[in-house]
Amino acid sequence: MTRSIRSVLIANRGEIAIRVIKTCRAMGIETVAVYSEADAGALHVREADRALPIGPAPSAESYLRIDRIIHAAKSAKVDAIHPGYGFLSQNGDFADACAAAGLLFIGPPGDVHRLMGDKRAARQQVQRFGVPVVPGYDGDDQSNERVMAEAKRVGFPLMIKPSRGGGGKGMHVTNSAAEFEAVLPRARRESQSSFGSDVVVLERFVQKPRHVEVQVLFDQHGNGVHLFERECSVQRRHQKVFEETPSVALDPDLRPRLCAAGLAAAAAAKYVNAGTVEFLLDPSGEFYFLEMNTRLQVEHPVTEMTLGIDLVRLQIEIAEGRPLPFSQGQLAPRGHAIEARLNAEDPRHGDAPSPGRILHFEEPRGPFVRCDSGVASHSVVPEYYDPMIAKIIASGPTREAARATLLQALRDLVVLGIATNREKLIQVLESEAFRSGHIHTGVLDEIGPLPRELPASPQDLGLIVAALEAASASSRGSDPALSAPRPDPWAATSAWRLS
Repeated sequence: MTRSIRSVLIANRGEIAIRVIKTCRAMGIETVAVYSEADAGALHVREADRALPIGPAPSAESYLRIDRIIHAAKSAKVDAIHPGYGFLSQNGDFADACAAAGLLFIGPPGDVHRLMGDKRAARQQVQRFGVPVVPGYDGDDQSNERVMAEAKRVGFPLMIKPSRGGGGKGMHVTNSAAEFEAVLPRARRESQSSFGSDVVVLERFVQKPRHVEVQVLFDQHGNGVHLFERECSVQRRHQKVFEETPSVALDPDLRPRLCAAGLAAAAAAKYVNAGTVEFLLDPSGEFYFLEMNTRLQVEHPVTEMTLGIDLVRLQIEIAEGRPLPFSQGQLAPRGHAIEARLNAEDPRHGDAPSPGRILHFEEPRGPFVRCDSGVASHSVVPEYYDPMIAKIIASGPTREAARATLLQALRDLVVLGIATNREKLIQVLESEAFRSGHIHTGVLDEIGPLPRELPASPQDLGLIVAALEAASASSRGSDPALSAPRPDPWAATSAWRLS
Protein backbone atom coordinates (compact mmCIF):
# COMPACT_ATOMS: atom_id res chain seq x y z
CA MET A 1 0.00 0.00 0.00
CA THR A 2 1.44 3.34 -1.01
CA ARG A 3 1.05 6.68 0.71
CA SER A 4 1.95 9.80 -1.26
CA ILE A 5 4.23 12.31 0.41
CA ARG A 6 3.21 15.90 -0.26
CA SER A 7 5.29 17.68 2.36
CA VAL A 8 8.54 16.84 4.18
CA LEU A 9 10.13 18.33 7.27
CA ILE A 10 13.93 18.12 7.06
CA ALA A 11 15.31 17.43 10.53
CA ASN A 12 18.74 18.73 9.71
CA ARG A 13 20.69 21.77 8.52
CA GLY A 14 23.32 22.95 6.08
CA GLU A 15 24.38 21.06 3.00
CA ILE A 16 22.25 17.94 3.48
CA ALA A 17 19.11 19.98 4.14
CA ILE A 18 19.61 21.83 0.86
CA ARG A 19 20.34 18.53 -0.92
CA VAL A 20 16.97 17.13 0.24
CA ILE A 21 15.20 20.38 -0.68
CA LYS A 22 16.46 20.12 -4.27
CA THR A 23 15.04 16.64 -4.78
CA CYS A 24 11.75 17.50 -3.08
CA ARG A 25 11.40 20.56 -5.30
CA ALA A 26 11.92 18.38 -8.39
CA MET A 27 9.24 15.98 -7.11
CA GLY A 28 6.74 18.75 -6.32
CA ILE A 29 6.99 18.11 -2.57
CA GLU A 30 6.75 21.03 -0.13
CA THR A 31 9.70 21.39 2.25
CA VAL A 32 9.77 22.61 5.84
CA ALA A 33 13.12 23.49 7.38
CA VAL A 34 13.92 23.66 11.07
CA TYR A 35 16.58 25.89 12.55
CA SER A 36 18.34 26.78 15.76
CA GLU A 37 18.95 30.35 16.86
CA ALA A 38 22.42 30.16 15.31
CA ASP A 39 20.91 29.18 11.94
CA ALA A 40 18.13 31.78 11.71
CA GLY A 41 19.75 33.30 8.62
CA ALA A 42 21.13 30.06 7.18
CA LEU A 43 20.84 29.13 3.52
CA HIS A 44 18.67 26.06 4.14
CA VAL A 45 16.15 28.28 5.96
CA ARG A 46 15.91 30.57 2.95
CA GLU A 47 15.72 27.73 0.43
CA ALA A 48 12.87 25.80 2.09
CA ASP A 49 9.21 26.61 1.43
CA ARG A 50 8.68 27.14 5.16
CA ALA A 51 10.92 27.22 8.22
CA LEU A 52 10.32 26.78 11.95
CA PRO A 53 12.58 27.53 14.94
CA ILE A 54 13.36 24.65 17.29
CA GLY A 55 15.58 26.12 20.00
CA PRO A 56 18.94 27.57 21.04
CA ALA A 57 22.21 27.10 19.15
CA PRO A 58 23.61 24.00 20.92
CA SER A 59 22.44 20.90 19.06
CA ALA A 60 21.40 19.24 22.32
CA GLU A 61 18.80 21.99 22.69
CA SER A 62 17.63 22.06 19.07
CA TYR A 63 18.59 19.55 16.36
CA LEU A 64 18.80 16.69 18.86
CA ARG A 65 15.48 17.47 20.55
CA ILE A 66 13.05 14.82 19.34
CA ASP A 67 10.10 16.47 21.06
CA ARG A 68 10.68 19.84 19.44
CA ILE A 69 11.13 18.37 15.96
CA ILE A 70 7.99 16.24 16.25
CA HIS A 71 6.07 19.28 17.52
CA ALA A 72 7.30 21.32 14.54
CA ALA A 73 6.31 18.56 12.12
CA LYS A 74 2.81 18.25 13.57
CA SER A 75 2.26 22.00 13.65
CA ALA A 76 3.41 22.24 10.02
CA LYS A 77 1.10 19.30 9.13
CA VAL A 78 3.76 17.52 7.07
CA ASP A 79 3.49 13.94 5.87
CA ALA A 80 7.06 12.82 6.47
CA ILE A 81 10.41 13.60 8.06
CA HIS A 82 13.79 13.24 6.37
CA PRO A 83 16.59 13.02 8.97
CA GLY A 84 19.55 13.64 6.64
CA TYR A 85 22.76 12.42 8.25
CA GLY A 86 24.23 13.15 11.65
CA PHE A 87 22.06 14.44 14.52
CA LEU A 88 19.04 12.07 14.86
CA SER A 89 19.46 10.23 11.57
CA GLN A 90 20.40 6.91 13.23
CA ASN A 91 18.32 7.31 16.37
CA GLY A 92 15.79 4.52 16.76
CA ASP A 93 13.74 6.46 19.29
CA PHE A 94 13.34 9.27 16.77
CA ALA A 95 12.13 6.86 14.08
CA ASP A 96 9.66 5.40 16.59
CA ALA A 97 8.47 8.88 17.61
CA CYS A 98 7.76 9.72 13.98
CA ALA A 99 5.71 6.56 13.55
CA ALA A 100 3.82 7.22 16.79
CA ALA A 101 2.96 10.71 15.54
CA GLY A 102 1.63 9.33 12.24
CA LEU A 103 4.60 10.65 10.27
CA LEU A 104 6.52 8.68 7.68
CA PHE A 105 10.19 8.40 8.64
CA ILE A 106 12.34 8.41 5.51
CA GLY A 107 14.68 5.67 6.64
CA PRO A 108 14.56 2.29 8.36
CA PRO A 109 12.38 1.57 11.42
CA GLY A 110 13.59 2.10 14.96
CA ASP A 111 14.51 -1.51 15.74
CA VAL A 112 16.86 -1.61 12.74
CA HIS A 113 18.61 1.55 13.94
CA ARG A 114 19.06 0.04 17.39
CA LEU A 115 20.36 -3.28 16.10
CA MET A 116 22.91 -1.90 13.65
CA GLY A 117 23.78 1.05 15.89
CA ASP A 118 25.08 -1.38 18.49
CA LYS A 119 28.44 -2.55 17.16
CA ARG A 120 28.46 -5.64 19.34
CA ALA A 121 24.94 -6.74 18.36
CA ALA A 122 25.60 -5.92 14.71
CA ARG A 123 28.77 -8.04 14.66
CA GLN A 124 26.91 -10.96 16.18
CA GLN A 125 23.97 -10.63 13.78
CA VAL A 126 25.90 -10.39 10.51
CA GLN A 127 28.10 -13.35 11.44
CA ARG A 128 24.97 -15.50 11.47
CA PHE A 129 24.54 -14.60 7.79
CA GLY A 130 28.09 -15.54 6.86
CA VAL A 131 29.54 -12.01 6.78
CA PRO A 132 33.18 -11.97 7.96
CA VAL A 133 34.07 -9.70 10.89
CA VAL A 134 37.42 -8.50 12.21
CA PRO A 135 38.78 -11.01 14.75
CA GLY A 136 38.02 -9.69 18.22
CA TYR A 137 35.64 -9.90 21.16
CA ASP A 138 32.00 -8.83 21.40
CA GLY A 139 30.79 -11.01 24.25
CA ASP A 140 28.34 -10.29 27.06
CA ASP A 141 30.91 -10.61 29.83
CA GLN A 142 32.24 -7.06 30.06
CA SER A 143 34.23 -7.46 33.26
CA ASN A 144 37.67 -5.91 33.05
CA GLU A 145 39.22 -9.31 33.74
CA ARG A 146 37.41 -11.00 30.84
CA VAL A 147 38.01 -8.12 28.45
CA MET A 148 41.72 -8.11 29.38
CA ALA A 149 41.97 -11.86 28.81
CA GLU A 150 40.26 -11.55 25.42
CA ALA A 151 42.63 -8.75 24.42
CA LYS A 152 45.61 -11.02 25.07
CA ARG A 153 43.93 -13.81 23.12
CA VAL A 154 43.25 -11.62 20.05
CA GLY A 155 46.70 -10.06 20.18
CA PHE A 156 48.15 -6.63 19.56
CA PRO A 157 47.88 -4.05 18.09
CA LEU A 158 44.24 -3.97 19.14
CA MET A 159 41.39 -1.49 18.70
CA ILE A 160 39.02 -0.63 21.56
CA LYS A 161 35.67 0.66 20.23
CA PRO A 162 32.49 1.78 21.97
CA SER A 163 29.71 -0.68 21.24
CA ARG A 164 27.41 2.26 20.47
CA GLY A 165 28.11 5.49 18.66
CA GLY A 166 30.28 6.31 15.69
CA GLY A 167 32.35 8.99 14.01
CA GLY A 168 35.57 7.70 15.56
CA LYS A 169 34.65 8.87 19.08
CA GLY A 170 36.09 6.80 21.90
CA MET A 171 38.22 4.58 19.66
CA HIS A 172 41.73 3.71 20.83
CA VAL A 173 44.55 1.67 19.31
CA THR A 174 46.70 -0.15 21.87
CA ASN A 175 50.00 -1.86 21.14
CA SER A 176 50.62 -3.92 24.27
CA ALA A 177 48.85 -5.50 27.22
CA ALA A 178 50.18 -2.80 29.54
CA GLU A 179 48.92 -0.02 27.28
CA PHE A 180 45.56 -1.76 26.88
CA GLU A 181 45.13 -2.03 30.66
CA ALA A 182 45.88 1.68 31.06
CA VAL A 183 43.61 2.84 28.23
CA LEU A 184 40.56 0.61 28.87
CA PRO A 185 39.13 2.66 31.80
CA ARG A 186 39.43 5.89 29.76
CA ALA A 187 37.77 4.23 26.75
CA ARG A 188 34.88 3.11 28.96
CA ARG A 189 34.46 6.61 30.43
CA GLU A 190 34.42 8.19 26.98
CA SER A 191 31.90 5.63 25.74
CA GLN A 192 29.66 6.23 28.73
CA SER A 193 29.88 10.00 28.36
CA SER A 194 29.25 10.08 24.60
CA PHE A 195 26.86 7.18 24.09
CA GLY A 196 25.39 6.28 27.48
CA SER A 197 27.04 2.86 27.65
CA ASP A 198 30.48 1.67 28.74
CA VAL A 199 30.26 -1.56 26.74
CA VAL A 200 33.21 -1.96 24.37
CA VAL A 201 34.13 -4.16 21.43
CA LEU A 202 37.67 -5.35 20.76
CA GLU A 203 38.97 -5.75 17.22
CA ARG A 204 42.37 -6.66 15.90
CA PHE A 205 43.94 -3.50 14.46
CA VAL A 206 44.51 -4.11 10.75
CA GLN A 207 47.68 -2.41 9.52
CA LYS A 208 47.23 -0.01 6.57
CA PRO A 209 43.72 -1.17 5.64
CA ARG A 210 41.45 0.32 3.04
CA HIS A 211 37.97 1.45 4.01
CA VAL A 212 35.48 0.24 1.39
CA GLU A 213 31.70 0.44 1.77
CA VAL A 214 28.70 -0.93 -0.10
CA GLN A 215 25.60 1.16 -0.76
CA VAL A 216 22.36 -0.84 -0.48
CA LEU A 217 18.69 -0.16 -1.13
CA PHE A 218 15.79 -2.25 0.19
CA ASP A 219 12.11 -1.54 -0.39
CA GLN A 220 9.20 -2.54 1.83
CA HIS A 221 8.41 -5.57 -0.36
CA GLY A 222 11.60 -7.52 0.32
CA ASN A 223 13.49 -6.40 -2.78
CA GLY A 224 17.10 -5.38 -2.27
CA VAL A 225 20.00 -4.30 -4.46
CA HIS A 226 23.51 -3.03 -3.93
CA LEU A 227 24.70 0.07 -5.75
CA PHE A 228 28.32 -1.11 -5.81
CA GLU A 229 31.12 0.19 -3.63
CA ARG A 230 32.77 3.41 -2.52
CA GLU A 231 36.35 3.78 -1.33
CA CYS A 232 36.69 6.03 1.73
CA SER A 233 40.26 5.31 2.77
CA VAL A 234 41.60 8.87 2.91
CA GLN A 235 40.71 9.80 6.48
CA ARG A 236 41.82 12.10 9.28
CA ARG A 237 41.19 10.81 12.79
CA HIS A 238 38.57 8.35 11.49
CA GLN A 239 36.76 11.11 9.57
CA LYS A 240 36.55 10.70 5.80
CA VAL A 241 38.15 13.37 3.62
CA PHE A 242 37.87 11.89 0.10
CA GLU A 243 35.47 9.28 -1.26
CA GLU A 244 35.37 7.68 -4.68
CA THR A 245 33.85 4.96 -6.78
CA PRO A 246 34.83 2.46 -8.04
CA SER A 247 37.62 1.32 -5.73
CA VAL A 248 40.86 0.57 -7.55
CA ALA A 249 41.52 -2.15 -4.96
CA LEU A 250 38.66 -4.39 -6.13
CA ASP A 251 39.08 -6.78 -9.03
CA PRO A 252 36.34 -8.69 -10.90
CA ASP A 253 36.52 -11.48 -8.34
CA LEU A 254 36.60 -9.41 -5.14
CA ARG A 255 33.96 -6.82 -6.10
CA PRO A 256 30.97 -9.20 -6.37
CA ARG A 257 31.99 -10.99 -3.15
CA LEU A 258 32.23 -7.74 -1.21
CA CYS A 259 28.95 -6.39 -2.61
CA ALA A 260 27.20 -9.69 -1.85
CA ALA A 261 28.45 -9.47 1.74
CA GLY A 262 27.01 -5.95 1.95
CA LEU A 263 23.62 -7.22 0.80
CA ALA A 264 23.79 -10.12 3.26
CA ALA A 265 24.59 -7.79 6.17
CA ALA A 266 21.62 -5.56 5.31
CA ALA A 267 19.34 -8.57 4.92
CA ALA A 268 20.48 -9.77 8.35
CA ALA A 269 18.98 -6.59 9.79
CA LYS A 270 15.76 -6.86 7.72
CA TYR A 271 16.74 -3.52 6.29
CA VAL A 272 14.44 -1.00 4.58
CA ASN A 273 15.45 2.16 2.67
CA ALA A 274 18.99 3.36 1.85
CA GLY A 275 21.93 2.20 3.96
CA THR A 276 25.65 1.60 3.78
CA VAL A 277 27.64 -1.40 4.95
CA GLU A 278 31.25 -0.56 5.78
CA PHE A 279 34.19 -2.96 5.48
CA LEU A 280 37.89 -3.02 6.20
CA LEU A 281 39.98 -4.41 3.34
CA ASP A 282 43.40 -5.61 4.38
CA PRO A 283 46.45 -5.64 2.07
CA SER A 284 46.01 -9.36 1.40
CA GLY A 285 42.52 -8.84 -0.02
CA GLU A 286 40.57 -10.13 2.97
CA PHE A 287 37.62 -7.97 4.01
CA TYR A 288 35.78 -7.62 7.31
CA PHE A 289 32.48 -6.06 8.36
CA LEU A 290 32.93 -2.84 10.33
CA GLU A 291 29.45 -1.40 10.82
CA MET A 292 26.30 -0.36 9.03
CA ASN A 293 25.21 3.25 8.69
CA THR A 294 21.41 3.25 8.74
CA ARG A 295 21.00 6.48 6.78
CA LEU A 296 22.07 8.35 3.70
CA GLN A 297 25.85 8.80 3.54
CA VAL A 298 27.70 12.08 3.08
CA GLU A 299 29.43 10.52 0.08
CA HIS A 300 26.28 9.42 -1.75
CA PRO A 301 26.88 11.81 -4.72
CA VAL A 302 29.68 9.69 -6.18
CA THR A 303 27.27 6.77 -6.47
CA GLU A 304 24.64 9.02 -8.04
CA MET A 305 27.11 10.36 -10.61
CA THR A 306 28.26 6.93 -11.80
CA LEU A 307 24.81 5.33 -11.84
CA GLY A 308 22.68 8.29 -12.94
CA ILE A 309 20.24 7.96 -10.03
CA ASP A 310 18.87 10.20 -7.27
CA LEU A 311 19.23 8.44 -3.92
CA VAL A 312 17.09 10.96 -2.04
CA ARG A 313 14.24 10.44 -4.52
CA LEU A 314 14.59 6.69 -4.08
CA GLN A 315 14.51 7.11 -0.28
CA ILE A 316 11.27 9.05 -0.54
CA GLU A 317 9.68 6.56 -2.96
CA ILE A 318 10.60 3.65 -0.70
CA ALA A 319 9.08 5.46 2.30
CA GLU A 320 5.90 5.90 0.24
CA GLY A 321 5.76 2.12 -0.16
CA ARG A 322 6.79 1.97 -3.80
CA PRO A 323 8.87 -0.96 -5.07
CA LEU A 324 12.41 -0.47 -6.32
CA PRO A 325 12.31 0.75 -9.94
CA PHE A 326 15.15 -1.52 -11.06
CA SER A 327 16.69 -4.92 -10.45
CA GLN A 328 20.34 -5.71 -9.77
CA GLY A 329 20.95 -6.70 -13.37
CA GLN A 330 19.79 -3.31 -14.62
CA LEU A 331 22.46 -1.43 -12.64
CA ALA A 332 25.74 -0.72 -14.40
CA PRO A 333 28.05 2.09 -13.23
CA ARG A 334 29.89 4.22 -15.76
CA GLY A 335 33.18 6.02 -15.29
CA HIS A 336 34.68 7.24 -12.05
CA ALA A 337 33.67 9.87 -9.47
CA ILE A 338 35.58 11.45 -6.57
CA GLU A 339 34.29 13.64 -3.74
CA ALA A 340 36.22 16.03 -1.50
CA ARG A 341 34.83 17.42 1.76
CA LEU A 342 35.39 21.14 2.23
CA ASN A 343 35.63 21.98 5.93
CA ALA A 344 35.76 25.25 7.82
CA GLU A 345 39.05 24.45 9.52
CA ASP A 346 42.65 25.55 9.26
CA PRO A 347 45.09 22.76 8.27
CA ARG A 348 48.04 25.08 8.90
CA HIS A 349 47.09 25.31 12.57
CA GLY A 350 46.25 21.78 13.60
CA ASP A 351 42.94 21.68 11.70
CA ALA A 352 41.47 24.13 14.20
CA PRO A 353 37.81 24.99 13.53
CA SER A 354 37.32 28.24 11.64
CA PRO A 355 33.80 29.52 12.24
CA GLY A 356 32.84 33.01 11.09
CA ARG A 357 31.29 34.95 8.26
CA ILE A 358 32.00 33.91 4.67
CA LEU A 359 32.59 37.14 2.82
CA HIS A 360 32.55 35.58 -0.63
CA PHE A 361 31.74 32.05 -1.78
CA GLU A 362 32.02 30.99 -5.39
CA GLU A 363 31.28 27.40 -6.37
CA PRO A 364 33.39 25.73 -9.05
CA ARG A 365 31.57 25.18 -12.32
CA GLY A 366 32.12 23.14 -15.42
CA PRO A 367 31.29 19.86 -17.11
CA PHE A 368 31.38 16.86 -14.76
CA VAL A 369 31.59 19.06 -11.62
CA ARG A 370 29.01 19.11 -8.85
CA CYS A 371 29.07 21.20 -5.68
CA ASP A 372 26.72 20.35 -2.81
CA SER A 373 27.05 23.29 -0.44
CA GLY A 374 25.28 24.64 2.62
CA VAL A 375 26.61 28.18 2.42
CA ALA A 376 26.74 31.24 0.18
CA SER A 377 28.40 34.63 0.29
CA HIS A 378 27.74 36.28 3.68
CA SER A 379 26.71 33.00 5.32
CA VAL A 380 27.83 32.62 8.91
CA VAL A 381 29.45 29.29 9.82
CA PRO A 382 28.45 28.65 13.47
CA GLU A 383 30.89 27.18 15.95
CA TYR A 384 28.36 24.65 17.22
CA TYR A 385 28.17 22.11 14.39
CA ASP A 386 30.18 19.90 12.06
CA PRO A 387 32.73 22.00 10.11
CA MET A 388 31.83 20.60 6.66
CA ILE A 389 30.39 23.42 4.55
CA ALA A 390 30.41 21.84 1.07
CA LYS A 391 31.29 18.82 -1.00
CA ILE A 392 32.95 19.11 -4.38
CA ILE A 393 32.42 16.12 -6.66
CA ALA A 394 33.92 15.41 -10.08
CA SER A 395 33.43 12.57 -12.52
CA GLY A 396 35.10 11.35 -15.66
CA PRO A 397 35.57 8.30 -17.87
CA THR A 398 38.65 7.29 -15.84
CA ARG A 399 39.96 7.85 -12.34
CA GLU A 400 42.69 10.13 -13.62
CA ALA A 401 40.17 12.22 -15.56
CA ALA A 402 37.99 12.57 -12.44
CA ARG A 403 41.04 13.45 -10.32
CA ALA A 404 42.19 16.14 -12.76
CA THR A 405 38.69 17.63 -12.96
CA LEU A 406 38.34 17.70 -9.17
CA LEU A 407 41.77 19.30 -8.83
CA GLN A 408 40.79 22.10 -11.19
CA ALA A 409 37.43 22.51 -9.45
CA LEU A 410 39.17 23.00 -6.11
CA ARG A 411 41.50 25.56 -7.65
CA ASP A 412 38.47 27.41 -9.02
CA LEU A 413 36.65 27.34 -5.67
CA VAL A 414 36.65 30.67 -3.80
CA VAL A 415 35.99 30.96 -0.06
CA LEU A 416 36.98 34.25 1.55
CA GLY A 417 36.67 35.28 5.17
CA ILE A 418 37.31 31.96 6.92
CA ALA A 419 40.02 29.33 6.70
CA THR A 420 39.21 26.06 4.91
CA ASN A 421 41.03 22.84 4.09
CA ARG A 422 41.00 23.61 0.34
CA GLU A 423 44.80 23.71 0.06
CA LYS A 424 45.07 20.42 1.95
CA LEU A 425 42.63 18.79 -0.44
CA ILE A 426 44.71 20.01 -3.38
CA GLN A 427 47.89 18.71 -1.76
CA VAL A 428 46.36 15.23 -1.35
CA LEU A 429 45.08 15.11 -4.93
CA GLU A 430 48.53 16.07 -6.22
CA SER A 431 50.34 13.48 -4.09
CA GLU A 432 51.85 10.40 -5.65
CA ALA A 433 50.02 8.20 -3.15
CA PHE A 434 46.61 9.42 -4.33
CA ARG A 435 47.54 9.54 -8.01
CA SER A 436 48.71 5.94 -7.92
CA GLY A 437 45.73 4.73 -5.89
CA HIS A 438 48.02 3.36 -3.17
CA ILE A 439 45.90 4.75 -0.37
CA HIS A 440 44.92 3.47 3.07
CA THR A 441 43.41 4.89 6.23
CA GLY A 442 46.76 6.29 7.39
CA VAL A 443 47.86 7.81 4.09
CA LEU A 444 47.44 11.42 5.25
CA ASP A 445 50.22 10.89 7.80
CA GLU A 446 52.49 9.73 4.99
CA ILE A 447 51.59 12.70 2.78
CA GLY A 448 52.44 15.02 5.66
CA PRO A 449 51.25 18.47 6.72
CA LEU A 450 50.87 21.56 4.60
CA PRO A 451 53.80 23.97 4.57
CA ARG A 452 53.35 26.58 7.28
CA GLU A 453 53.79 29.36 4.75
CA LEU A 454 51.44 29.51 1.76
CA PRO A 455 50.45 32.26 -0.65
CA ALA A 456 47.91 34.80 0.57
CA SER A 457 45.54 33.03 2.92
CA PRO A 458 41.75 33.22 2.81
CA GLN A 459 41.89 35.28 6.02
CA ASP A 460 44.20 37.88 4.47
CA LEU A 461 42.11 38.13 1.33
CA GLY A 462 38.97 38.25 3.47
CA LEU A 463 40.18 41.33 5.27
CA ILE A 464 40.75 43.10 1.97
CA VAL A 465 37.35 42.10 0.60
CA ALA A 466 35.59 43.09 3.83
CA ALA A 467 37.18 46.52 3.73
CA LEU A 468 36.19 47.02 0.10
CA GLU A 469 32.63 45.83 0.77
CA ALA A 470 32.29 48.11 3.77
CA ALA A 471 33.43 51.08 1.71
CA SER A 472 31.16 50.13 -1.19
CA ALA A 473 28.12 49.66 1.07
CA SER A 474 28.75 53.01 2.69
CA SER A 475 28.88 54.73 -0.68
CA ARG A 476 25.55 53.20 -1.74
CA GLY A 477 23.60 54.88 1.04
CA SER A 478 21.24 53.54 3.63
CA ASP A 479 19.33 50.83 1.75
CA PRO A 480 19.33 47.95 4.31
CA ALA A 481 19.59 45.36 1.54
CA LEU A 482 22.78 46.99 0.31
CA SER A 483 24.31 47.99 3.60
CA ALA A 484 23.84 44.94 5.80
CA PRO A 485 26.28 44.81 8.73
CA ARG A 486 29.68 43.36 7.90
CA PRO A 487 32.48 42.36 10.27
CA ASP A 488 34.97 45.15 10.98
CA PRO A 489 38.16 43.97 9.23
CA TRP A 490 40.33 46.15 11.43
CA ALA A 491 39.06 44.60 14.65
CA ALA A 492 41.00 41.39 14.00
CA THR A 493 44.52 41.17 15.31
CA SER A 494 45.27 37.67 14.05
CA ALA A 495 43.52 35.15 11.82
CA TRP A 496 39.98 36.21 10.93
CA ARG A 497 37.39 34.82 13.34
CA LEU A 498 33.88 36.15 13.91
CA SER A 499 33.43 36.39 17.67
